[in-house]
Amino acid sequence: MEEIKLKTYSTRSPKNINKKEALEEMKKMEDEIYELQRKFNANSNKSMLIILQWMDASGKDSWVNKVFSCMNPMGLWVKGFSAPNKEEQVHNFLWRISKETPEKWKIQIFNRSHYEDILVPSVEKTLPNKVIEKRYKHIKNFEKMLADEDTIILKFYLHMSKDKQKERLLERLTMKRKYFKFDPSDTRAREKRDEYIETYEKIFKETNTKNAPWYIIPADQKWYKSYLIMKKVKVALESLNQERPKLKTMCNG
Repeated sequence: MEEIKLKTYSTRSPKNINKKEALEEMKKMEDEIYELQRKFNANSNKSMLIILQWMDASGKDSWVNKVFSCMNPMGLWVKGFSAPNKEEQVHNFLWRISKETPEKWKIQIFNRSHYEDILVPSVEKTLPNKVIEKRYKHIKNFEKMLADEDTIILKFYLHMSKDKQKERLLERLTMKRKYFKFDPSDTRAREKRDEYIETYEKIFKETNTKNAPWYIIPADQKWYKSYLIMKKVKVALESLNQERPKLKTMCNG
């Protein structure tokens, strides 16, 4: 797979993308994704795992709300991962992750993921390099196993500029409705932004595979971020070429 260097990726939409037209297309895609999800759930032969990673303040909450509000919540789950608790710390690092992988017919969103168990230890120097290097291999094998078992894997990195990140972090300090989002650790992580970006680029290099690709999503503009992700999800569901199951009838001889 092609090596990903974030400095070569824009954090904004191309000039030839019209916001009004994109929003109109998103409205149309909502109905299409809803119908594709119904077929996906009804066939019950595949699952989908959507992995979301980002730098702090990249707007993941608005993305989940916008992109998946058109789906039936009965077939959609969201699981967030923060720092491992005491129970999780005494197991292997993938233990808490594997329990949350989607069953057949289910679409599961990981709000952060097993990549945090490489990202944070790499930047904060809390684990030896040899342990982290092994984790890359374990993650790659783990995702291959999921793909082999008919799980569609989509991995999104929300790519936001340093200036936009600063703007959104300041909003958390100045806007009452966003106070709850502020965490002092966000500013500490920003101080190590370059180290986090360097680690993400290594993550992309080691784990960007055909069956579990990474997509770099420009995140400075919320509408464009949602537009791109919605389109990727739609294309992934369409590629399955699923139809509604036929009615099963019983014949008595």
